[in-house]
Amino acid sequence: MPTNKSRMLFRRVFSFTSITSGGHEAVMNIIVLGFIFLSQQCGQSICQKASKPNIVMVMSDAFDGRLSFDPGSKLVQLPYTNYLRQLGSTFLNAYTNSPICCPSRAAMWSGQYVHLTQSWNNYKCLDANTTTWMDLLKENGYRTKMIGKLDYTSGAHSVSNRVEAWTRDVQFLLRQEGRPVSELVGNKSTVKIMSKDWENTDKATQWIHQTAASTTPEPFALYLGLNLPHPYKTESLGQTAGGSTFRTSPYWLTKVNSDLISVPKWLPLAAMHPVDYYSTFTKNCSGVFTDDEVKSIRAFYYAMCAETDAMLGQVISALRETGVLNNTVVIFTADHGELAMEHRQFYKMSMFEGSSHVPLLIMGPGLISGQQVNQLVSLVDLYPTVLEIAGISAVGNLSGQSLLPLLSTSIAFSNQQQRAWAFSEYHGCNVNASTYMLRSDQWKYITYADGLSVSAQLFDLTLDKDELHNVVHKFPDVQAHLEKQLRSIVDYPKVSEAVHVYNKKAFGAWRLSLGRNYSQVIGNLRWHVDWQKDALANERAIDKWLYGY
Repeated sequence: MPTNKSRMLFRRVFSFTSITSGGHEAVMNIIVLGFIFLSQQCGQSICQKASKPNIVMVMSDAFDGRLSFDPGSKLVQLPYTNYLRQLGSTFLNAYTNSPICCPSRAAMWSGQYVHLTQSWNNYKCLDANTTTWMDLLKENGYRTKMIGKLDYTSGAHSVSNRVEAWTRDVQFLLRQEGRPVSELVGNKSTVKIMSKDWENTDKATQWIHQTAASTTPEPFALYLGLNLPHPYKTESLGQTAGGSTFRTSPYWLTKVNSDLISVPKWLPLAAMHPVDYYSTFTKNCSGVFTDDEVKSIRAFYYAMCAETDAMLGQVISALRETGVLNNTVVIFTADHGELAMEHRQFYKMSMFEGSSHVPLLIMGPGLISGQQVNQLVSLVDLYPTVLEIAGISAVGNLSGQSLLPLLSTSIAFSNQQQRAWAFSEYHGCNVNASTYMLRSDQWKYITYADGLSVSAQLFDLTLDKDELHNVVHKFPDVQAHLEKQLRSIVDYPKVSEAVHVYNKKAFGAWRLSLGRNYSQVIGNLRWHVDWQKDALANERAIDKWLYGY
């Protein structure tokens, strides 16, 4: 147990400054070291008094998982992510099950791959009455709270977003996003840029204080969903605009190591895979970008990640202040990553590492500290993991496996086998073919639609971390093996056909609902600039796709 002297020292350090008052970086480091010291000193003895741990998950949006470990972690100061890394387990190969907001979260909350729940795009995801792992925790005696961005049920997101997804097979090519830009706001003391996320973080910490003060004995489970570091809506482009603005302040830019920011290597447009070219064009990234523009976008993105990390830190601080940190399992992850101009793209919607690789860090009582896990895992694994941590039996057809055997200090879990692959799929906007990804060993295998109409891609991530060299024709035996393995997971030609049918049916119903307003509405979506260049030809292209003439 820590001594009274060490407790007093920690309180003095923590009261000296806070992350939301612009304190010096050196003091921030002392705070984190203080956290680590106290947790190491008293972690085991406190948690042994409780039968079930509390569970807190912080899920951000668009956080590149490669920033949670070296060498990516050197790009930006993330003290609380680093705190979890030192006191918990960091998964070095964690992937989203679908690189877009709603389907990804649908997989995490349901524990099932998106083709099983037919979570095809940001508009079509889970039914509101779907049983989540949080529901099961509540049924089994946990006090539960969900705050902030949930985004896993059907019916949300913009009309543009859903129409672009439905019409991805139409034979036209239209820019659907604003050109990515960076925007500096405030000054060196401006900390709270994303006000809604900070409001939700405040609500979460208030709930922790209220719950910890309660005399009731049940454990609690808290979920906090953040929108950062997702790009902001570009207001100058009008009401239908998407999020293409990377916004931060000088305060957060000081956390970024600008000397380490590089300009990603790009393939020439003519050499790009046809699906990647479609994504680049529809994301408005096919034009000319200077090196300074690219570096600025990347620096601003990393600064937004630093702001996200500070919100994670506020939650950890609340757990420490209330005396429950040492009996709480803390999980930090994200729905997907952010390309930040890698592969001449921003946003997600891609199986490249920047988009599909997510952070996953877990710490808590009885779990291994300071561990880096190479095992391939994905977000569907969180459902059975949380339930096993809570001592609840998982029921139903889950796609994931519990990660507790990889985390626990108990040898009782050591003999459980873990699968050696991770699977992801994508069926939404900015990509003109259903996309399927299998990670196994050093390989990343990406195939499309029915596996025949569009050529596959194969990358050796050990030798080609930038994913610029498609070696699918060089290693036909590897492709054959991975193709067979992929088809044992999913009958993807059948799934692709189901998506085609859904897209036409959903678009047809939407079009019918508009009546005479159809031409006006569809011509003023996010693609309106390109659409208006030849509106009649674009409408005819849709008719040919929808009706065959």
